Amino acid sequence: MHPSRFTGTITALVTPFRRGQVAYEDLAKLVAHQIKGGINGLVPVGTTGESPTLSHEEHMDVIRAVIAAARGRVPVIAGTGSNSTQEAVELTTLSDEAGADAMLVVAPYYNKPSQEGLYRHFATLAEATDKPIILYSIPGRCGIEISVAVVERLRAKYSHVSTIKEAGGSVDRVDQLKQAMGRDITVLSGDDSLTLPFMSVGAEGVISVASNLYAREVGRMVQLALAHDFAKAGVLHRRLYPMFKAIFIEPNPVPIKAALVRAGIIASGEVRAPLCEMTAANARVLAATLAMLDR
Repeated sequence: MHPSRFTGTITALVTPFRRGQVAYEDLAKLVAHQIKGGINGLVPVGTTGESPTLSHEEHMDVIRAVIAAARGRVPVIAGTGSNSTQEAVELTTLSDEAGADAMLVVAPYYNKPSQEGLYRHFATLAEATDKPIILYSIPGRCGIEISVAVVERLRAKYSHVSTIKEAGGSVDRVDQLKQAMGRDITVLSGDDSLTLPFMSVGAEGVISVASNLYAREVGRMVQLALAHDFAKAGVLHRRLYPMFKAIFIEPNPVPIKAALVRAGIIASGEVRAPLCEMTAANARVLAATLAMLDR
């Protein structure tokens, strides 16, 4: 099994579709592109992978397909979160059995549990597997934040809960986590444009959308930051920053799928409802931004 400490650049994979079905050949091509780009890990069926629109069977089939395509060369971190604890346990158990190296578990969305409810939710998942669990705090989508106190409680009781994907948009929050737990907690940025600021106060990498296409470039920036060469990392950040913003000009993963089609990595930018294709105006903005980056 891969080490439980996850650092560097980990890609939140898109799920390619063709005519309404998962395009497994394109998924395999995307994984190959990631491996060639030197990525440090792969996350299938997170939010970027459109997990809310996948059936339970498709969800697991995509995880198994990514595990098969990765062939042990990089860790595969299965997205197994749900707003139902029972469903999250089932997805976690099945992913463990399928050979996933770790699980990414988002805070329960929509039903907005208390912090005690959050603790019990994640504790139940931690009891269901001995594989590493990466907590995922994204209050903008879930309506709740995983408090530092809850992270501390989980970390104290479960040694395999030692990483958090932080997507709350706050450098101060990274500071709070590191002040509370130091090296006992690994923080990964959940926002491409904030990766370098987060790393300047102790984060150790990113779970990235941009690296679907720019695996090598994002990876280089992160490695420079890990080596504390923030001057060179800053140069790369400023070059990549317009792209970091452009790939979120419309709801994720619509723009990054369009960018992957433009690069010939996947054949279709199809997304599932309620998502839809980009407006013509935003598509032009994205294309112009990527063209500047490709110079």
